[in-house]
Amino acid sequence: MKLAVPTETRPGERRVAMVPEVVGRLPGVEVAVQAGAGRAAHFGDDAYQERGASVVGDLAALLEGAEVVAKVQPPTPEELASWPEGLTLVSFLAPLAQPEVVQALADRRATVFSLDLLPRISRAQAMDALSSQATVAGYRAALAAAELLPKFFPLLMTAAGTVPPAKVLVIGAGVAGLQAIATARRLGAQVRAYDVRAAAKEEVQSLGATFVELPLETQEGAGGYARAQSEEFLTRQRELLAKEVAAADVVLTTAAVPGRRAPVLVTRSMVQQMAPGSVVVDLAADSGGNCEVTQAGQDVEVGEVVVRGLSNPPSGMPTHASFLYARNVANFLALLVRDGQLAPDFGDEIVNSTCVVRQGEVLHGPTREALGLPPLAPLADPVTDSAGTAPPTEPSSPTKEATS
Repeated sequence: MKLAVPTETRPGERRVAMVPEVVGRLPGVEVAVQAGAGRAAHFGDDAYQERGASVVGDLAALLEGAEVVAKVQPPTPEELASWPEGLTLVSFLAPLAQPEVVQALADRRATVFSLDLLPRISRAQAMDALSSQATVAGYRAALAAAELLPKFFPLLMTAAGTVPPAKVLVIGAGVAGLQAIATARRLGAQVRAYDVRAAAKEEVQSLGATFVELPLETQEGAGGYARAQSEEFLTRQRELLAKEVAAADVVLTTAAVPGRRAPVLVTRSMVQQMAPGSVVVDLAADSGGNCEVTQAGQDVEVGEVVVRGLSNPPSGMPTHASFLYARNVANFLALLVRDGQLAPDFGDEIVNSTCVVRQGEVLHGPTREALGLPPLAPLADPVTDSAGTAPPTEPSSPTKEATS
């Protein structure tokens, strides 16, 4: 089976879907990489060739004979116009956020697996690209805050006097939030953290931070995620968080809902109550932001407070972000490839849940609705086909409010 790895074309994307070290861990898979695909992540063409991959300069030649394409970002509809029909794509897709891409893929009779739809089960952990990239994002958020803050993060005792530690508030204790907590603690800050899930308390405390408890109902959802909150809940939450935000030197926000707008947790008036020189770093900037004033990829000043909207934060650390993502892709491909042949088992929960399009048929229910397609008829009594795999069913699509 031939796996093609094109250069990422989305503006600002520096990651690559496969790295040289992982190429050799794909038995029975012929890997072809577009020339220069790894350059922005500091993986040269020679390194790929040393690991057994072929390097192809022309995209058309790269895709010729390929069965699977691995990408970080999905192709644009314009790119897809030149793709051969019937390819299988593995990437992040966020299908609800860009249904036009899903339609273009369906028009090319593609089969598409979106890694942001992985079910949160133990067996899927090694493929969990959302979590691996959130780890990078959380680390970068803390570093960005330390760079912007006109104060030290750690407690310093000097001959000139004692400098108190910075006070950091992390809102959302999912993967990104926990990594932000750990990094801020390593830098010496005094860290407090809040999450709508009561279960997050133990994880926050294990990192040496203080868990902020508010008189609100816990919002535990399926698979360890928080469930989506009502506007009434969010209003009350903001009222209770206002005091915590005002007391912080740094606020790091990490709450995101894949495929939907991020919840607004920090209002303009809350930012205005922060001390001069304070900083807000918003990891949900690309999905609208957790802060009311956030602009993706920009620093916004509210009085003397800076609000940074981090856009695609994992791309800012492309070497390790690509390494982690490539390992996720390789582990996922193990479910799709048998004896060097593409043979996905659609009866597998992971394969079924992540399959958005199968041979041109859109399976993802919410995306079908967004495209104006009728719901798929449920299978009353699924039977296996001659290959021993179950026929296609509509993938599950749990709401994932990630405080990650």
